[in-house]
Amino acid sequence: MEVTVSDTNVGGRLVLLGAPLGNVGDASTRLRESLASADVVAAEDTRRLSRLARDLGVEITGRVVSYFEGNESRRGGDLVAAVAGGSTVAVITDGGMPSVSDPGFRLVRAVLDAGLPVSVAPGPSAVTTALALSGLPCDRFCFEGFLPRKPAERRAALRALATEPRTVVLFEAPHRLAGALADLVGAFGPQRPAAVCREMTKTYEEVRRGPLAELAEWAGAAQARGEITLVVGGSPAARATASDQELLAAVAAREAAGSSRRDAVAEVAEAFGAPRRRVYALALGASPA
Repeated sequence: MEVTVSDTNVGGRLVLLGAPLGNVGDASTRLRESLASADVVAAEDTRRLSRLARDLGVEITGRVVSYFEGNESRRGGDLVAAVAGGSTVAVITDGGMPSVSDPGFRLVRAVLDAGLPVSVAPGPSAVTTALALSGLPCDRFCFEGFLPRKPAERRAALRALATEPRTVVLFEAPHRLAGALADLVGAFGPQRPAAVCREMTKTYEEVRRGPLAELAEWAGAAQARGEITLVVGGSPAARATASDQELLAAVAAREAAGSSRRDAVAEVAEAFGAPRRRVYALALGASPA
């Protein structure tokens, strides 16, 4: 068993910093303090870090090093050694949380394997921000990161997700957006609800919601730019086959969160595509008709 205990009295540690997606007003006090006090700041883009620090009015006194996909393996050993030597090493990416489809996971694993502490200064997340903006069910979702770049591999990955009952969140590059949406139509069907979230929290934030076919048509004609997150509704057919145990657990979770039984049943029936009568009967402890 591996146990992580937060202890502010220990010497070296790795700290993951949740960075603003775009709006610097989303930066936390802990982010500012961590940038100012860290002995080493490992940044995905040192120029963007300098700009962020300037916007936040933070003076970085520690050593700044680049830490991106191309040098993760080479630089990781030095950063682990720094933590082992008593330094606080902060990792920051261009936006969001390090290690979530961004550099950081390998370093976290290496630091933990060395028996050293890891902590997090939580911050914005493109995944949960897009979910909230999408208008699609957020109670159950899966995050698939970036789709494969090669079309054949991408289509295979999407076929495997076609019957996923949960809302699906994906990252995609702007120049691959049209192809990805076309393949989503082929795998999920033209009417599956979805949302394209672009440049979230930034000046030109844009969210387009609609059936996949409409979004694919828009993407084929537009030249979308910036950072893009896709949110796609789960399979209605798959949701309708949810087990009694899954439905009961979902009702119980909503009631525990403060919903009335009536509201909880209605929300679960809609989220899973299950008949409301069935869910209500289960909630009352009776067998559904």
